[in-house]
Parts: sequence; C-alpha cells; structure tokens
Amino acid sequence: MSLRHAPIAFAVAALLAPPAFAQLQPWAYGLRAYPETPDDYTERCLGNRPADCDRPGGMARDPSDTQRTLEGSEFTFTVAEITSRYGPADWFPQDHPEPPAIVARGRIDDGLRACANCHMYNGRGLMQNAPVAGLPVDYFLRQLEDFTSGARITSDPHKANGFEMAAIARNLTPEEAQAAAEYYNAIPFEKTFRVVESDTVPVFTNTINGLFLDEVDDGTEPLGNRLIELPEDSYEVNMLRNPRAGFVVYAPPGSLERGELLVTTGGEGAVPPTVDCRSCHGRDLRGMTGIGGGPPLAGRSPSYLARQLYDFKNGKRRGAMGALMIPAVLNLDDDDVIAIVAYLASLDP
Repeated sequence: MSLRHAPIAFAVAALLAPPAFAQLQPWAYGLRAYPETPDDYTERCLGNRPADCDRPGGMARDPSDTQRTLEGSEFTFTVAEITSRYGPADWFPQDHPEPPAIVARGRIDDGLRACANCHMYNGRGLMQNAPVAGLPVDYFLRQLEDFTSGARITSDPHKANGFEMAAIARNLTPEEAQAAAEYYNAIPFEKTFRVVESDTVPVFTNTINGLFLDEVDDGTEPLGNRLIELPEDSYEVNMLRNPRAGFVVYAPPGSLERGELLVTTGGEGAVPPTVDCRSCHGRDLRGMTGIGGGPPLAGRSPSYLARQLYDFKNGKRRGAMGALMIPAVLNLDDDDVIAIVAYLASLDP
C-alpha cells in the first residue's frame, strides 16, 4: 500500500490560496538569478520513478578512486561513495541511531534514493532541502501525505528535488514512512548557523542543484536585498558532504531586530504584516504538538524557511496547516521574509 491513497482534506486552505508573487526571489532557491527559460519539472515528474525527476549533475563528481578524509572521522571514502544515491557514506555513525533501510539505502529497484543522500544521516540537510531532525512524527507524516496528494508542491517549477520529493512520497510504503519519521524524530536538531548582518557578502557561485559556495578568494559583492547562506568550508560541504559542517548567513543590517519584532509580535500597525509566530510554533519557537501545533523553527535553514513562506503565500502549500499559515503570510513583503528567517536562524534550537 502506498501513501498515495492517504485521505487528505485541504479544501478550506485551497479557497484561501492567494495570488502568486510577481517574481520568485532567486536567493531563496539557491540561484544568483532566475533562469529566463527554466526547466519545468511540474509535469515531467508526475507518475514517474523518483530517480527520473533528478536533475543530472547535481552532486559533486570525481571519477577517480581517491580516498577522502574528514577531520574527526575514522573512515575514508571516495566521492562516488560519499554521494551514492543508494547508500551514501556515513562519516559519523555515532551521531545518530541505526538508520532504517529507507534512510540508509532507499530502494534502488524503484528509483527511491536514500533519505540520507539529501537530508544526511543526522537530518540537518543542506540549504537545498529540509532539515528534518527532531520533527514531530505526526508532522513528518503529514508532510509526506501532502506531497503525495499534491497539497504541498514547490513554487519553483525549476526546483527538481522538490518534485522528486513528491515522487518519493507517492512511492513510500506506510511502514517506510513511519520508520523514517521515527528515526529523524529521535535525533535532536543542532544549530549550524551563525548570522552576520552586513552590507556585503563574499563573492559566491551556485551549484546546479542550488547550493551557494564561496570557493575562491575573490573579495566581496554588495548583499543588497538578499539573504545568502554560505558554508563555512565549501569543500567540506560540497565535496565531502560533512554532516557536521557550519554555515554563515549574511543578512542586511537591521534584519535581526526587525525579525524579532515580526516573529514575536506580528509587527506594528493597524494591519501588521503577520501574527505572533509563537502562538503556533511555541514560546521558544521549538515547535508545539497537538491540533494547531506548528513545527520547530529555531535554528533552521533560513533558505528553507523562506521557501516555505513563499510557498504558503503562493498557495502551493494547502495542507491542514495551510488554513492557518496562508493568512499569516499574506501581508509579508520580501524584506519581512528576510528579517523573519534571519532571526529564526539565529536562535538556539
């Protein structure tokens, strides 16, 4: 039995779906600029094997058998082993419980890559995908159901892994979904971000799958109206996929103060931009359980959080929580989004 048969009701949220943003913000999707004619994965991935939705060339490549090392790990791996779709290298097995098969190996015959290939064995993920460690089991399963039903899709038709995730969810068995949810729930989420307010950012590039990298010492460029999430060490993140790696978030000056105001009060004015986020996500923004409870936000990837705000505002997330979230984001502008996610990323999870 597949999750594709799970009953989902999202009619109310669908009625509340607002008009789309005039333009997606490239920085939230790991792009320096949005392609004029992007690949469109919307139709291409419907009903296909998940592997058919992948954008080729997304992972770092090295055809040699050179053994790589990582400080703190007793193991060595080739790049092919590190990035394997169906059994990625595990640098630090002591950092997590024994993973179930769907997390560690996926299902090669059906083209379902291992969860750990994107989300890592410790659930931290990278800026291209979700940080899933410590998520409540019921929330985790609800997201898989929303991916399956079409109640949750990415606003960006160019974002291949968003459509691949939906294809994976459609093909998971209930047992696999439950095993993955319980596994990642058991891993405490640890903060990997430090937020720096700045007018500039190191010159950076982006990978084909949307990971920003600071690979060359080529000075700085104006930050402008963006939030840029960069690895502390681009080689360790891109080539070695170090699950313990840290990141630095560059945000415009004043973002943290503005973000705290928005997150904790909803903002000023007769019609504030949003609502007090703590009413659903907890006083410490570490999540709430039960009806109406939201997932943990503190310390999570700002790029990921920004995409979710855009997806709600664009009406692309219409699951059970959409009825609450869509009205909460209707009045947000791009400056508000930057401020909110920068502040959330700065918090201890």
